[in-house]
Amino acid sequence: MVKAVAIITISDTCFKDNSMDSSGNFLLDFAKKKFPEANIHTVIIPDEKVIIERELIYFCGSNMDLILTTGGTGLSSRDVTPEATKAVIHKEVPAISVALTLESLKKTPMAMLSRAVAGIRDKTLIINFPGSLKAVTECVAVVKPVLSHAISILKDEISEVKEVHASMQENQVNPQRHVHNAVQNEVVVQQPLTNSTHDHVCPHLQMNSSVDVSAVALRPRESPYPMLEMADAFKIIDTIMEQWVGSVETINIEDGLGRVVAQPLHAKEPMPPFPASVKDGYACISSDGAGVRKVRTAVTAGDNPQAPLVPGECARVNTGAALPVGADCVVQVEDTKLVSASPDNKIELEVEILVAPQPQQDLRPVGFDIPLGSCLVEKGDVLDAAQIGILAGAGFQQVTVRVNPKIGLLSTGNELQEPYEETLRPAHIRDSNRTMLKMLLREHGYDSIDCGLARDEPAVLMAAIAAALRRCDVLVCTGGVSMGEKDLLKPVLINDFGATLHFGRLRMKPGKPSTFATCEFEGKTKYIFALPGNPVSAYVCCLVLVVRALRRCARRAAAFARVGVRLARDVTLDPRPEYARAILRFASSGDLPTAILLGNQCSSRLLSACGASVLLELPGASPAQRALAAGTSVSALLTGRIDSINN
Repeated sequence: MVKAVAIITISDTCFKDNSMDSSGNFLLDFAKKKFPEANIHTVIIPDEKVIIERELIYFCGSNMDLILTTGGTGLSSRDVTPEATKAVIHKEVPAISVALTLESLKKTPMAMLSRAVAGIRDKTLIINFPGSLKAVTECVAVVKPVLSHAISILKDEISEVKEVHASMQENQVNPQRHVHNAVQNEVVVQQPLTNSTHDHVCPHLQMNSSVDVSAVALRPRESPYPMLEMADAFKIIDTIMEQWVGSVETINIEDGLGRVVAQPLHAKEPMPPFPASVKDGYACISSDGAGVRKVRTAVTAGDNPQAPLVPGECARVNTGAALPVGADCVVQVEDTKLVSASPDNKIELEVEILVAPQPQQDLRPVGFDIPLGSCLVEKGDVLDAAQIGILAGAGFQQVTVRVNPKIGLLSTGNELQEPYEETLRPAHIRDSNRTMLKMLLREHGYDSIDCGLARDEPAVLMAAIAAALRRCDVLVCTGGVSMGEKDLLKPVLINDFGATLHFGRLRMKPGKPSTFATCEFEGKTKYIFALPGNPVSAYVCCLVLVVRALRRCARRAAAFARVGVRLARDVTLDPRPEYARAILRFASSGDLPTAILLGNQCSSRLLSACGASVLLELPGASPAQRALAAGTSVSALLTGRIDSINN
């Protein structure tokens, strides 16, 4: 999917009046129609090589998928776009330039004078177009059919690339089928190919899986994996993920929320750094006792009183203000009475202290909140708002934290299509798992990488997993783990990646076929969670298994906190222990909160997870107990925000 496009108009004239010419506007309209979901950026710059290079590098660094330039490709001394582009790109794509020239030569021999360049910088495709509207229109028609495919290759979107290749192969096998002509935007009949006996396969997809799916009748009728109890699965995850050796990084404290501290920080100064008043009142000398006092000039927060307080005096102070030297207590306003004031009542002259104060009354001595040298955050702490506030108050602007593993999300299934596609294809559904898991992980403080969709074909799945493992440390796959003939994740992991499956079946509902594996890939250990494709199964298993694993990587307490709750209604038990989605209602009496199950708990009904704040741990059914009555106490995992409290 093309998510971001930049249009660069290169022209001294356009730069001066800051308006795109007809060529730039044409490219803008083209990009909007071709890539309706993309963010499109436009910029107008002069014919200056340094400026062109700078803008190209900037947009490539901003994760642009495609950059289209117009102008500056001719023979004039000011035409330097090709030179600037060559200075920036890492690889040239000469066939694009050749194709543009050949098409333009059909219209005019003057096309020989254009020097347009096409190339790649990192994962961004850059194409130069001439400055005239006529030439741009002709050139766009040439490159239009290949843009999406080229960008899919650059972004390692193997499933989309494979789909295009499969379509091309189908055209070769069935040459009379109707296909869409992307250039003419009409349906045409593709003519038979002559002298073609081989399929088109790009070099980057030449991966041969060791998994044979041809003998469908011989597939296993029972799972070869033992049914593991959840306690045993947790021990396996904890033991393996504790071996994760991550790095550390130093970040601004404002970016530290939810991050795990890698090194302790100690107070460089006491807090407060001076004796401070706790209340609005009068700074006094406690040994003076009760009685009338002469009032000194008021001391407000931020003032630094210089003159010491002497017996018989007091100083009016505000909350947080520094006490004058000699004062050892504060008397609140409510315990005083005005004796005399200036004629205009703007200055207090004398007050009476009604109650004899005690030493240290209503003041915070130096270091009361944070003594000098005290530990502000410990190694392993998970930073919250209060700790970040403490660090800011102590003068720390940066903190060293553990780097989280890179997490990849991959969905598998022939029936899946991207959620942003406008038209739902026959027998297809839109993939919700990657979006849902991305948000779920973000709720718990983890970013993730979208690794796309993969079809249920061994070679395609192998290529998609390989591409994903190059980008992440922990790969979370959904779909393809059960007993169907197209459930290929486990055999592909074992046969093509030499993976060790630590478990392949769990005694839990939902999520029985959940799988945890590790493998060595390009010299690094990779951790793979293969979860069921049903949305609720993916949701629950991500919380119970994946989030637990990520916490262990940071040496955090892995399990969610448990609380006791009472069932609001009768519940029929499943033979397997079940994690049921629920919300809590808190009683005013202080009794245990009541758990209300959310709708139909079927594993395909994601509505049963919407708003869930807990996962109820329901036991498996037994001959003696097949249901739990309303009011029964069960344990619940606190997995979400408890912000829907009902009285």
